[in-house]
Parts: sequence; structure tokens; C-alpha cells
Amino acid sequence: MKEAKKMTGEARRAFILKSLKETQEPITGTAFAEKANVSRQVIVQDVSLLRARDEPIIATSQGYMYMKEQQDNALKQLVIACKHTPAQTREELNIIVDHGVTVKDVKIEHAVYGDLTASIMVSNRREVDQFIGKIEETNASYLAPLTGGIHLHTLQADSKNKIDAACKALAEANILLHD
Repeated sequence: MKEAKKMTGEARRAFILKSLKETQEPITGTAFAEKANVSRQVIVQDVSLLRARDEPIIATSQGYMYMKEQQDNALKQLVIACKHTPAQTREELNIIVDHGVTVKDVKIEHAVYGDLTASIMVSNRREVDQFIGKIEETNASYLAPLTGGIHLHTLQADSKNKIDAACKALAEANILLHD
């Protein structure tokens, strides 16, 4: 069997960029590595180089995504403050996505590092399950416990009513932090 040829660095980065721009679905580093016949770490390095060139690539729990400029000005966004235990994370995310709202990220204010932001990009229960599964599988820590459970989320939806309904449900579940 003939050994697959490795792509050059520039060819690989062009391939990554083209692939991400052509889809709205996340693509894993492992998938890129297999197609380019390199290690996943090489892909991580390539993505870092692309980001250094100001390419808007984000890493989510489902894979890499290219953040296209929002052409649809109808999308609404709101940053909310929440407080809950790690055990309530699935409940919180499911409440939000069940209202047709995307959770773009989680942000905390760390005493030493300042503002820390992690991209989440979950829009449905399957993506929530994948996100929680990845946390459990890798034995990673949630960010919120670093701040006593207090954190921010950027929510996005095609209507303010969906975001308002999600916030009302979070308040009823005693998850939304408010005055």
C-alpha cells in the first residue's frame, strides 16, 4: 500500500481555511490531521498560525469553526450573568437551547488571569450532550467553579423574544443572576 503524502504547511493551512469557510459545522483537529496525514498537534499549530494572521477561527468542544461575519443583522445577542453548581451545567444549557437560543461562550473574571473566555457554541441538546461528554471524557474542569459559580454567557438567537423566554426560564430555575 502506498503511503499517503504529507501536505506542506502552507497547503495544509489553505486546506484548513477553505474547509472551515465552506461549512457551518465544526471540524475536529483529528479529522484535519487524518486528511493531511499529520498529527493533531500539527493542526493545532496550523490553526494558531492562522489565528495569528487574524483569521477568525474558534475552537469549540465540537471542533474548529470559522466565524463568518454576520451578514444577517437580524441575529440578536445578549450577555447574561448566571450562577450555579457544575452539576447544573447541563440543565442550564438545555434550558437555553430549548428556547432556540445558541450559547456562544462562557466568560469568567479570574483573580489572577483577568477575563477568561471559552467558546461553547451549542444550539441544541445533542451539542450540549457532546459538550458535557467532552468535559467528562477529558476530566476537564468547568470555569465557573473558579468564581463560585458566577459566569457570563453570550446568547444569540433570531429574535429577542427567544432570548427573553430563555432568561425567564433560567430565572425560574434560580440560575440567572440578577439584581
